Amino acid sequence: MKTYVQNKDEVQRKWHIIDASGQRVGRLATQVATLLRGKNKAIFTPHVDCGDFVVVINTDKLELTGVKWQTKKFYSHSRFFGSMKEKTAAEMKIEDSTFILSEAVRGMLPTNKLSRHVLEKLKAYPGAEHPHASQKPEAYTLS
Repeated sequence: MKTYVQNKDEVQRKWHIIDASGQRVGRLATQVATLLRGKNKAIFTPHVDCGDFVVVINTDKLELTGVKWQTKKFYSHSRFFGSMKEKTAAEMKIEDSTFILSEAVRGMLPTNKLSRHVLEKLKAYPGAEHPHASQKPEAYTLS
């Protein structure tokens, strides 16, 4: 028996759609990261992007536990002195609710060059409408 190693040309990608309304951010992000990397497939190869596309809708209805809406902070810095900005999770939800989910998923991916390409397959939308109906995404049930 030989070990099967997948090439990037042999990858068959599916489209999954996930409704994020009422879901916890961390629990949802782990399952999205698993789908994006392809770890749910039997032909998973760590150095090949063999994951699927994931469309997440209703990100404005995500939930955080406890008082994380006020205590969790997101930082941005342009490397100039005094340019550090911080926003709470509640402020980020008003400004861009998809950022909260994408940052949670990014934190669950390995830090390498492949993770940038993997994260591009995540399509998050604050409402129920999305432009990916022609790809015929199948509904993914969270376990």
